[in-house]
Amino acid sequence: MPIRILGISAYYHDSAACLVEDGRIVAAVQEERFTRKKHDAGFPSKAVEYCLREAGVTASKLDLVGFYEKPLVKFERLLETYVGCAPKGLRSYLMAMPLWLGERLWMADDIRDQLEGYDGEVLFGEHHESHAASAFFPSPFEQAAIVTMDGVGEWSTSSVGVGKGNEIELMRELRFPHSLGLLYSAFTYFTGFKVNSGEYKVMGLAPYGEPKYVKTIKDHLIEIREDGSLWMNLDYFTYPYALTMTGTGFEELFGPARKPEELLTQREMDLARSVQEITEEVMLKTARFARRESGMRDLCLAGGVALNCVGNGRLLREGVFDQIWIQPAAGDAGGALGVAMSLWHRHLEKPRLSPEAAGTWERPVAASAVIRSTPPRYADGMSGSYLGPRFADEEIGAFLGRHGYAARRYEQPALAERIAALLAEEQIVGLLQGRMEFGPRALGGRSILGDPRSPSLQSVMNLKIKFRESFRPFAPSVLREHVSEWFGLDGDSPYMLLVADVCPSRRVEVPDEAKALWGIEKLNVPRSTIPAVTHVDYSARIQTVRRETNPFYYDIIEAFYRLTGCPVVVNTSFNVRGEPIVCTPEDAYRCFMRTNLDVLVLENYVLAKQEQVAVAADESWRQEFVLD
Repeated sequence: MPIRILGISAYYHDSAACLVEDGRIVAAVQEERFTRKKHDAGFPSKAVEYCLREAGVTASKLDLVGFYEKPLVKFERLLETYVGCAPKGLRSYLMAMPLWLGERLWMADDIRDQLEGYDGEVLFGEHHESHAASAFFPSPFEQAAIVTMDGVGEWSTSSVGVGKGNEIELMRELRFPHSLGLLYSAFTYFTGFKVNSGEYKVMGLAPYGEPKYVKTIKDHLIEIREDGSLWMNLDYFTYPYALTMTGTGFEELFGPARKPEELLTQREMDLARSVQEITEEVMLKTARFARRESGMRDLCLAGGVALNCVGNGRLLREGVFDQIWIQPAAGDAGGALGVAMSLWHRHLEKPRLSPEAAGTWERPVAASAVIRSTPPRYADGMSGSYLGPRFADEEIGAFLGRHGYAARRYEQPALAERIAALLAEEQIVGLLQGRMEFGPRALGGRSILGDPRSPSLQSVMNLKIKFRESFRPFAPSVLREHVSEWFGLDGDSPYMLLVADVCPSRRVEVPDEAKALWGIEKLNVPRSTIPAVTHVDYSARIQTVRRETNPFYYDIIEAFYRLTGCPVVVNTSFNVRGEPIVCTPEDAYRCFMRTNLDVLVLENYVLAKQEQVAVAADESWRQEFVLD
């Protein structure tokens, strides 16, 4: 009988569930995709339900259940912190204690109550061990150094370790309150963005600024050591005891904190650039320490800081390690996958599977009813991160027919060619196909696509479709065999977690009058032949696409290449600001009708906006989104 393990992460942010069967990842998904509540932190009951359904089992058939961290140790840290900060933090203490005393200290009982029919063990991993397992066990490496960095788990805020075969050893950790992730979040908060949500906005804003505050940060806020560890001056931070991140000390150094939605100024851009420079310095020093101590040639990364693709790209360029592999769900959601894999390999002492064996799992139902559940993969154990729900063509047809939505059905290869032709006409296309991605990046399963050659597309997509800040960059999806012809990268970046520069041969000269521009004024100056994916510093956050990982998405880009000579398309997540990425056809259609998307593709069906006449007359589709 197969051994099935359910991993769960919950109660902080980005709750998720993952089901592993005999060492293969069957399914993994965030709870937010079902509840439509961004970064949903509640128990992932709907995500668990999906994982069980994908495996064709009930909870009674599970052998083990794991939770991604140790609640008692986390509670100990909270109590010690409150006692150490008293009388500060009373409000935060009074808010947190009822939650812990009421349910979180009895997590095993709560999980069993949620999993009707399960009477087995509930085991608890450590937060950073779960991150490390999520990074190493699905990676393509038989042995590698491991670095994890985030805000805080129980006590750890980062760790350095080694993975060999089915074993992981964490050699060193940095402990709360000293944390690179919390430092970055403090600047996220101070510049007016939401913590645990807006950090990537700070990263995107950084190229518009200058690193003028680096010295101030080093003189007053932190000390960075040669091994990458750091000490933080808590006179300037309030996160250990308050519901805020920074206090009056921060304002004495940098001026008043920006309020959310206030106009961005050059100061915020310079602060973003400065903390990004600090972050890259810490990442580099930590990586060099990991290389020296481990003796390994390859590196695995996880934890929220591993989503800093600018820092990742610099690690690769600096050549500290030969190869880098980053868990696509690097944040807390990935902890669910990590604890499940850790129970299989470390608790049950099972060996790691070969890439071929790990990619052969199929959904146990009638073959006529389902397409292959896990697409062929290369190199790693994540199956391209396509681990969420998919919808059969028959389901899509029934959905469209039930509501009377106008659509045309295409077969391959005509479908890919039709989508490519629409993109070449500068139509913006919402795409729902195959299994939904696990993690924060859309990778061709739930994506919005556009023509990267369009100089106006970035502002149009940001303001009229995504309803978000105009400065935010978009990512290119590029055919793997052509990546080095367009970008300073000669390798794989399947999960959109590496930044590299656009090749000099693809750049265009910036007019003299534009060279003197500052800040957001730089935005509308084309810098390459693919301006829609070229950031103001000539960088791009790259996704490489292989046919064996996602054949349909590959065919779209290849058809676009044949039509235009450009093997690149714009790829951004299929959602708007304040909402999770779409999951179902209903989610996709709702987003399609409430935005200026031109075309919606649901598997084999193509829907044009102008043909949705009856629906367009229904004012219920014109409700405004609630923005964060």
